[in-house]
Amino acid sequence: MYTFMTQIKNLILRPFLYFDKKVDGAVVFFIKHWGKSRFMISMSKKAQVWGLERLWRMGPKAFIYFFLFYLVRDTILYIIIPIYISRALTD
Repeated sequence: MYTFMTQIKNLILRPFLYFDKKVDGAVVFFIKHWGKSRFMISMSKKAQVWGLERLWRMGPKAFIYFFLFYLVRDTILYIIIPIYISRALTD
């Protein structure tokens, strides 16, 4: 039983990990960090260390992208997906 499940897992996991290796681990990173890009992680760290005002002065365009990415991501994660799931389960 264990070997059968391991073979199925490897059958599914091996192509996924091969693709992830081709894109420099971006897929695993994206899943591990709940949909955050490397840019969002670095900007989040900068916002915590420098503060929002200094971050704005460093680059308003990057600052706006940072908040737009978070806005879109959080809207999808915390509003759209739960509504879709609740509708699918109640209908």
